[in-house]
Amino acid sequence: MADSNAPRSLEGKIALVTGSSRGIGAATAKALAAEGAHVVITGRKVTDLEAVEDAIHSAGGAATIAPLDLTESDSIARLAEAVAQRWDKLDVLVINAATLPTLTPVTQIDRKQFNQALTLNVLATQALLSAFDPLLKRSETGRIIGVTSSVGDEPRAFWGAYGATKAAFDNLLMCHGQEIARISETRVALLDPGATRTAMRARAYPGEDPESVKPPEAVGAFIADMLQDDFPNLHRVRASTEG
Repeated sequence: MADSNAPRSLEGKIALVTGSSRGIGAATAKALAAEGAHVVITGRKVTDLEAVEDAIHSAGGAATIAPLDLTESDSIARLAEAVAQRWDKLDVLVINAATLPTLTPVTQIDRKQFNQALTLNVLATQALLSAFDPLLKRSETGRIIGVTSSVGDEPRAFWGAYGATKAAFDNLLMCHGQEIARISETRVALLDPGATRTAMRARAYPGEDPESVKPPEAVGAFIADMLQDDFPNLHRVRASTEG
């Protein structure tokens, strides 16, 4: 058990976690808040965000909810403006929000679902990097962690739609990391959480025993440890697969 009197590694830091109303995002927000960060939690469902915020506050942490749909045209710009006005910097950006289209052969991909996935998983990612780059550069320790998937790097039958968006996601983040390497202290990392007990995984593997895979809290703790131990720019890592 951690020493409650020990200094918290993220004290005074401002962190933004997208898709933090449940699952890995919610667990990450709680883990970062436990280490002293003031966490901005985003998602579409206000009641879910409030539940995460209440849990953080009850544990002695600090959080601010920002209900929004990342796919709306001006939502990310408005969020960046709000963060700039209140704190004038961002220390940690965890890009976690994503959507999973129905698993299907490439020839049968649903065009509407594919467009939705491209919009959230790819276009919103570029918008987040663009909007928050100035705020991350104002931090002495700006860090970006993108939550990805192995199917972006290793094509898998029936996962073409999701895998294609994650391949693009990875490429955008790694290109951004290369572009800022010499002009910013910001560092970029990709995290593959591995098999994790989430609603998205339950849709993909409906017959799986959820207790056979690790809980989201394990990934949240892994991300908090990444930030505490720090990582080099262009870092790629897979979270432990232990349940």
